[in-house]
Amino acid sequence: MFQASNFKPAKGLSNPHLQTMVAKWLTQKDLIPTVRETLELPDGDFVDLTWTEIPQADNTKPIVVLLHGLQGCEYSHYVKSMFKAIVQKGWIGVLIHFRGCSGKPNRLAHSYHSGFTYDIRYFTEQLQSRYQHCKFAAIGYSLGGNVLTKYLAETPNSPYECATVICAPLHLSSCSAKINSGFSKIYQNYLLKLLKRETEKKIKLGIIKNITLNELKHIKTMWEFDNEVTAPLNGFNSAEHYYSESSGISVLNKITKPCLIIHAQDDPFLSHKEITALNTLPDNITFEVSATGGHVGFLTGNSPFKPKYWLATKVPQFLQDFL
Repeated sequence: MFQASNFKPAKGLSNPHLQTMVAKWLTQKDLIPTVRETLELPDGDFVDLTWTEIPQADNTKPIVVLLHGLQGCEYSHYVKSMFKAIVQKGWIGVLIHFRGCSGKPNRLAHSYHSGFTYDIRYFTEQLQSRYQHCKFAAIGYSLGGNVLTKYLAETPNSPYECATVICAPLHLSSCSAKINSGFSKIYQNYLLKLLKRETEKKIKLGIIKNITLNELKHIKTMWEFDNEVTAPLNGFNSAEHYYSESSGISVLNKITKPCLIIHAQDDPFLSHKEITALNTLPDNITFEVSATGGHVGFLTGNSPFKPKYWLATKVPQFLQDFL
């Protein structure tokens, strides 16, 4: 059911933390011109889109939609490297920023989260309506990978020909515990700092009213943030209720489109044991597990000083069979 990945880490970069952190700093040459577009949403909020180019109505180039990870954006290393690979293929890439992740706070109190598929569903409907002469594919990273998993399971007739889910926290409860252990707490502290900063802005603007700045200040773990902020703002009773309702692992068997799932056994963000605790998978899902790779790292090559982004080759190779 699981396939062994052919990924091999770059020499000197087999450590999961090096894979995770070094990747972030090696995309300076991956910058390509992009165009921003704001998409107004039916509930009165908005999301910002970043395109490699905005297609004409009669466009026939394949369009690849990217969903970023927690507090990611168009400048995230994995987005920049994949945009470059997409353009090299002659395709068009578009990143949908989750609410509040494009540099502007969203208008409503509720936020994006691992199971929030409202925005990708509405955007996809608009995409399908605007561009009726091309094929679509989707790539989801980390939290965005779980969102994509949920969307595909909820929408068996989606217009996406295929999808790739990368390093997704498919079992949210165990992943929340993993990032609160050992060296992984470094990543938790970094993400919490970003989440609390954006939440603070919305409290000061009067958008969020169920938690005070002082209460926010005392949150120290991802579970506490999800319990005190994410859950109540998004209609869940608690962090565990949010995790159980939003984890993608329970709905994988409902996905009908070709889907490649990429997971690293040493991912410092994710619980390998729980994410691979599956008895069956549909034939349309390819679940690749590598021994190394870190969290959205997957740096390969013969030199640690000039590594190559394996995902920027692997993912387009999978997508091109369907596009």
